[in-house]
Amino acid sequence: MKRILLTLVLGVLISANSFSQEKLTWHTDVNSAFEIAIKENKKVMLFFTGSDWCGWCIKLQNEVFKTPDFEKWSNDVVLVELDFPRRTAQDEAIKMQNRQLQSIFKVRGYPSVHFVVPEKMPDGKMNLNSLGKTGYVRGGASKWLEVANTIVNKTI
Repeated sequence: MKRILLTLVLGVLISANSFSQEKLTWHTDVNSAFEIAIKENKKVMLFFTGSDWCGWCIKLQNEVFKTPDFEKWSNDVVLVELDFPRRTAQDEAIKMQNRQLQSIFKVRGYPSVHFVVPEKMPDGKMNLNSLGKTGYVRGGASKWLEVANTIVNKTI
């Protein structure tokens, strides 16, 4: 009976954790992410990462982005992952888009997280109003979210 109960409890915990991670939507197409942000009146979080080689990026993902606190917090922003993998294949259009944004935001190291407010101009072009940036912050989700909140709560 104890074994069955333990198995049941572990199963529920594992499925709850899997379910919570499925709720996060990380966009890779910035144009669609910007359109969503404008439509829903949300700010955008641009996460520049080297997902398959950058130790600090992986650490940030595990300590912050894969937590219930981040999941709850992220409901108020549109998440965009701009990945620069070394071993994982990537579509050429995504590579070009990511390199262009890396250049625009002058990203020199990873992880780098920029917060912006997209604004569609009358001529159809997109303007990105920068709120600020951060990277890995020691102290887990609560410390990282403290820094992120300071940035996203700025007014333009």
